[in-house]
Amino acid sequence: MLSRFPLIDGHNDLPWAIREAHGEASLEAAIAGAAVDKHAPAFHTDIARLAEGGVGGQFWSVYVPGTLAADEAVRVTLEQVDLTRRLIDTYPSRFQLALTADDAEQAFRAGRIASLLGAEGGHSIGGSLGVLRSLHALGVRYMTLTHNQNVGWADSATDVPDAGGLSGFGRDVVAEMQRLGMLVDLSHVAVTTMHDALDVATAPVIFSHSSARAVCDSPRNVPDDVLVRLAANGGVCMVTFVPAFVSQECADWLTGLKKEAERRGVDPRDLAGVFAIRKEYAAVNPAPEATLAQVADHVEHVRDVAGIEHVGIGGDFDGTPDLPVGLGDVSRYPALLRELVRRGWPEADCQALAGGNILRALRAAESVARR
Repeated sequence: MLSRFPLIDGHNDLPWAIREAHGEASLEAAIAGAAVDKHAPAFHTDIARLAEGGVGGQFWSVYVPGTLAADEAVRVTLEQVDLTRRLIDTYPSRFQLALTADDAEQAFRAGRIASLLGAEGGHSIGGSLGVLRSLHALGVRYMTLTHNQNVGWADSATDVPDAGGLSGFGRDVVAEMQRLGMLVDLSHVAVTTMHDALDVATAPVIFSHSSARAVCDSPRNVPDDVLVRLAANGGVCMVTFVPAFVSQECADWLTGLKKEAERRGVDPRDLAGVFAIRKEYAAVNPAPEATLAQVADHVEHVRDVAGIEHVGIGGDFDGTPDLPVGLGDVSRYPALLRELVRRGWPEADCQALAGGNILRALRAAESVARR
């Protein structure tokens, strides 16, 4: 099936993983050192496994930590855009920069992986609509409104409420993103922020890497009432593979880990700090595992509540230390589709899930921008 239509994943953190592993001194050396053209055991992602997994398109996250000060966040975001575009340019026979839905489909027909950029967190614009416009000019085609921390104008799902959802400036950000044709990404945001964004949205919004809260009660997941509104908006919830958002047992275990980190003086929103004690905590409290079948359960729940036109896939590879059994790297997308086919999914529904829905949403955003 994936030779006939593209699978377009909503979120992959390889660019930040490369930066973390190889430092900032030389982006060219970092890209070469990442060994992305062959099996790279340090990462979930490389070209060989992308091909094995039938990946036709990828939103590469140009994430930077939400703890960075405004000017620093803007600088590092620009460096991550630069790193990602250099990565694409280094392998022109494998990757192709895509700025539109048509670009993505053309890249797939040419046998290349359509490469789109997504900024993860409104801190990346430093409170400036000018920076937002500049990121769009550099090729960024979605922005997640927050990461794990509030941004002053939008509340995060994992922080203490501050703005009460979106502030007036937050509404201006959403309006400007939609004027530009940039998808508004509501992963990571508080439910109040989700509703406020849907109140003002004139184009489809997305969740680039979130699952269903009714299946796993994590603040990072999407409640059913929001899924209903998402359908009316024309948006897409791209189901993620992060175990703590897939399995209730894994979610509860992560809550325990964060509480232990907080007891030791670590900010629970600082995932790097939390995961620094993960191995020690797991030695006493063994971590449960999520499964591929549970991911399929989330996919089916989003379909059942929002409709088949509003579900997609956003794995979050290289953005999580663990993955469900059966979905250990980017080569494993066919296993998920096989499970859905086993459950009775026809090819047309698999095509909608894999990439058809996100391409439709992107086209709609482009249409609103033209108007």
